[in-house]
Amino acid sequence: MNETFDFVIIGSGGGSMCAALVLSAAGKRVLILEKTDLVGGTTAVSGGVMWIPDNPLMAAQGIQDSPGQALTYFNAVAGDSQDTPGTSPARRRTYIEQAPKMVEFLLERGIALRRIPSWPDYCALPGASEPGRTVTSELFDINLLGEWKLKLRPGFLPLPARLEEAMALPDFKRSWSGKKLLARIIGRTIVSRLQGKHLTSAGQALQGQMLQAALRAGVEIRLEAAVRELLVDDGRVTGVVAVAGGSEIRIGARLGVLVNAGGFARNQRMRDQYIPGTSTDWSRTAPGDTGEMIEEAARIGAAVAQMDERVGNPIALPPGGKPGEPTIVHGDLGKPHGIVVDQTGRRYMREADSYVKVSRAMLAHERQAPGVSSWLVMDSQFLEKYVLAGSMPGTRKPKAWHEERFLKRGDTLEELAAACGIDASGLRATVERFNGFARNGRDEDFHRGDHVYDRWLGDARQQPCPTLGAIEKAPFFAIRVYPGDVSTFGGLVSDEHARVLRGDGSVIPGLYATGTSTASVMGRGCPGAGASIGPSFTWGYVAARHAAQAGAG
Repeated sequence: MNETFDFVIIGSGGGSMCAALVLSAAGKRVLILEKTDLVGGTTAVSGGVMWIPDNPLMAAQGIQDSPGQALTYFNAVAGDSQDTPGTSPARRRTYIEQAPKMVEFLLERGIALRRIPSWPDYCALPGASEPGRTVTSELFDINLLGEWKLKLRPGFLPLPARLEEAMALPDFKRSWSGKKLLARIIGRTIVSRLQGKHLTSAGQALQGQMLQAALRAGVEIRLEAAVRELLVDDGRVTGVVAVAGGSEIRIGARLGVLVNAGGFARNQRMRDQYIPGTSTDWSRTAPGDTGEMIEEAARIGAAVAQMDERVGNPIALPPGGKPGEPTIVHGDLGKPHGIVVDQTGRRYMREADSYVKVSRAMLAHERQAPGVSSWLVMDSQFLEKYVLAGSMPGTRKPKAWHEERFLKRGDTLEELAAACGIDASGLRATVERFNGFARNGRDEDFHRGDHVYDRWLGDARQQPCPTLGAIEKAPFFAIRVYPGDVSTFGGLVSDEHARVLRGDGSVIPGLYATGTSTASVMGRGCPGAGASIGPSFTWGYVAARHAAQAGAG
C-alpha cells in the first residue's frame, strides 16, 4: 500500500460526510475520495431534505409520531420485500430506529437543522404524517468554508430563501404576504452581504455545513481522485486503487471501505440495460453519477437489485438551459388550470401525485405506446398565476421559448392541439370533462385533490379544490414534459448494518454502502420528501458505527 487509513469513503455526498464525522468522533483516521473537482454530490444540488420519522425536531414542536406509527406507514409504502432485498424487514426497522439517532448526532455536532413546516407524507396510507417528517438545513454562510467555498458544488437556489419561502415566492404579484416575503428575502440578502456573508439554502447549505464539520474534525478530502478498483485479500475488502494526478495510488483501509458514489443516472449504457426508454438528458443528478462503483463491487461478488427503479421527477427541457440540468416541473403539474395529456388528448394519471409516481406513470404510458408524448396543457390563467418550467408567473416568457417552439400556443384548443400533434377532439372532450370536475371540486377520474399532499401542491386561493381549476381562458398553451429523475434507486444489496452482501446473502467483510449506490430501503415506494438523502445519511451513520465498533473489538 502507498498509504493506509482507518476508513476510506468513495464519493462526497451526504452519507459520506456523516460517516466521516462518526468515525472521526471515534478517533479514527478517515479519507474521502471524490472523483470530480467539486464536493457534495447530488445532495448539494438537491433540496437537501431528509425523511426522518419520529425525529427530535418534530418532538420539540409537539408533533406526535412514534416508531410504530412510522413503521406501519413505511411497510405500507414499501410493500412486499420479496423482489426488493434492499428493503428487508430488518433494514426497515433499523432505518426507523437509527434515522432519528443520526439527526441527534448531527445536532450534537453543531449541524443546524430544521423542520420544513407542513410538508405532508406523500401517501394516504395508515401511519402517514400530515405535518410531515422532513428535516433540512438552516441557511448557511459558505464564506465560512474559506478556500473550500469554491470547491463546494453549487445548489439550485440562487437566493438565501428557505425551501418553503422559495415555493411561496412566486405569489409576490398576487398577495401582500408574497410581497412581504420578497422584501424579507431581499433584506436578508442585503444584510448578509454587508456582514460579509454568502448565505445558501437547501442541499448546498446542508453539504456546506457537513463539509465544514468534516474539515474541522480532520477528515482528509481529495478531489479528482477516482477509485478504479476495490482491493480484496482473502475475501475481505482491504482498500482501493485510486487515480489522482495521472498516477495510481493503492490506499489501505483497516476498518473498511464505504461506497457512496451515487447511482448510474449519467450512464446511458446502464440506463439502456436496466431502465430502457429513459435518457441521461432527463436527470438532475451530479455529473459523477455514472455507476462504475456499482459495477466494480459486483465484479468482486456483490449482489445488485432494484436496478429498474429511479427517484423519478417529471422535467421539461426549455431552450437556453444548462446542459445536463433539465427543469423539474413536478410542482407545475399540480397547479390549477392545467392537466397532463398524451397525443390522444386524454389524461392518464393524477397530476398532483408524488413526483416518483407521476414520473413512473409517464414512463409506463410511453412504453405502452412508443412515440406517444406527454404534454402539460394549460390556459392563460395558469401562466398569469404560476411558475412554469422555472419562469416566474406572467404571460411574457423567454424569447427562445417561442422561437424554438418550446411553448406551444393556440387561440383555441383545436389550434393548440394542431401545434402539438394532439388529437383535437380528444383534447376538447378531456378539457370539457376536467372543467366540470374543477367546478364541482371533485376529480372523478383520478381523484386529484382528494389527498392532503395534492392540495398542498396546489393553490390555497383556488376553491373549492386547491389543485383543480378550469382550463377556459384563451389563449391556451402547452409544453412537452418527460419522465425525468433525480437519481436511480437500485444498486448494491446491503444488510441492516450497511454491509454489502453477496448473491448468496453472505457478507463481504470490509465493504459498506449507502446512498443511491445501494438498492434502496424504500423499495419501490416513496414515503415523503427526502427518501434518498435521509437513507444516505442514515446508512452512512450506521456503517460508520458498525465499523468503529468492529475496530474497537
